[in-house]
Amino acid sequence: MRGRDCDIMVCDTMVRRFLPAMRAEMVFRLIQQQGLSQSEAAKRLGITRAAVSQYLSRKRGDASFELSPDMNALIDRWALAVAGREDGITLCDICQCAMRDPETREGGGLSHDSGGSPGVLHPFSGTRRRGGGQQ
Repeated sequence: MRGRDCDIMVCDTMVRRFLPAMRAEMVFRLIQQQGLSQSEAAKRLGITRAAVSQYLSRKRGDASFELSPDMNALIDRWALAVAGREDGITLCDICQCAMRDPETREGGGLSHDSGGSPGVLHPFSGTRRRGGGQQ
């Protein structure tokens, strides 16, 4: 993301707080929707099979969050990219997607306060169970 909303603190918050939850959801989709084995998913992600198992059991990542429709589609793209069926995504794609969500922006999400400091990042809201858009 290049522009006025790009800030290292926003990226840091995204990586520490929200990327693990998104990765857990993406790993679930790789296994359940794309049909990869845990071992194959681990190999493609460069992590251990035990880590994949922990993502699936939600010992890693947040088990309850709600995805905006755009974020849901972006995680689908991520899973397809890892499965080798689509081009990859970037952290900037994720931030830009979160910035487009009016609830995220107005709720202090990725925007900056009047002092120029990043607000608290909230690309998810409410409760969401894993399984993609199948709710």
